Amino acid sequence: MVSKARIRLWSTNVHNLNYVCEQIKEIAKKTGVKMRGPIPLPTKRLVVPVRKSPCGEGSKTWDKWEMRIHKRIIDIVADERVMRHIMRVRVPEDVYVEIELI
Repeated sequence: MVSKARIRLWSTNVHNLNYVCEQIKEIAKKTGVKMRGPIPLPTKRLVVPVRKSPCGEGSKTWDKWEMRIHKRIIDIVADERVMRHIMRVRVPEDVYVEIELI
């Protein structure tokens, strides 16, 4: 039985995210299964404006802190052997992985 797996990855660190994507691509290339991706999704920007002055007095100057969330999707034709290899990939702490069988 051939099924597809959709792998969603997201992280605030784009280098670690690309590293995990490259590992999954290598597994797909070695096993010879069909793969689509990694497809980059739009980056979400979370911006928090904060007043510089702690007391609220003085000129109104602001600092803007920003966090970017990078996302990727990989579609892969999954059999049990390939999925075992993908589950063994070392994933850094700041990369989140979600696997969905379609």
